Amino acid sequence: MLQRLLDDLVDMPAMVMGRRMDVLAWNAAAVALFGDYAALDRAERNIARITFLDETSRELYADWPSCARGNVAYLHMDAGRHPDDPELASLIGELSMKSADFRRWWAEHPVQDKTSGTKCFHHPVVGDLELAYETLRAMDDPDQALITYAAEPGSPSHDALRMLLAWAAEVPSTMPTDHRAR
Repeated sequence: MLQRLLDDLVDMPAMVMGRRMDVLAWNAAAVALFGDYAALDRAERNIARITFLDETSRELYADWPSCARGNVAYLHMDAGRHPDDPELASLIGELSMKSADFRRWWAEHPVQDKTSGTKCFHHPVVGDLELAYETLRAMDDPDQALITYAAEPGSPSHDALRMLLAWAAEVPSTMPTDHRAR
C-alpha cells in the first residue's frame, strides 16, 4: 500500500523511511529535492547518516541544527523501542565517532517522534522552499513511514517546487527498480 501511495505522489516529494531512519523507497520528486538515493550504496541510504556525514545536507536544510537535532531525538526513540538492535547500535556508534554535533546532542537524550511540521530548504536549483511534512504509518507495519512534503498552494514555495519538478523531469532518472517499499 505504501508503494502505491508513493507512486501516485508525482507532484509531492515523498519517501518511505524504515527503522534506523533507513530510506527504503522514494519517488522522483524526492530525488529532485534531496538528491538521488539510488546513487548511494544501500547501507548509505540513511537520513541520519546523510544529515550528519554529508556536508551538502548542511546547505540543503536552511535550519540544519534543528533538523539534525530532530533526527537525534528520533534515533533515541527508536533505540528505546529496539534496545537490542545491533544495526542501530552500529549507526549510533558511527555517528558518534564521526560527528561532534551528533555526539553532543546524543548525550542530551532527547526523544521525539517524526510526525508533522515544516522544514525550510535552500535548494541549489530553485532557492528557498518552505514545505510542510506529514508522516504516515501503516497500522500493520509501524516500522515503516511514508513521509510527504508539500508547499502551500499559491505560495512562492509552491511555485519553486513546481519549477524544481519541471527541471527534474528533464533530467534522466537513475532510480533503480529495487527501491520498492514492502
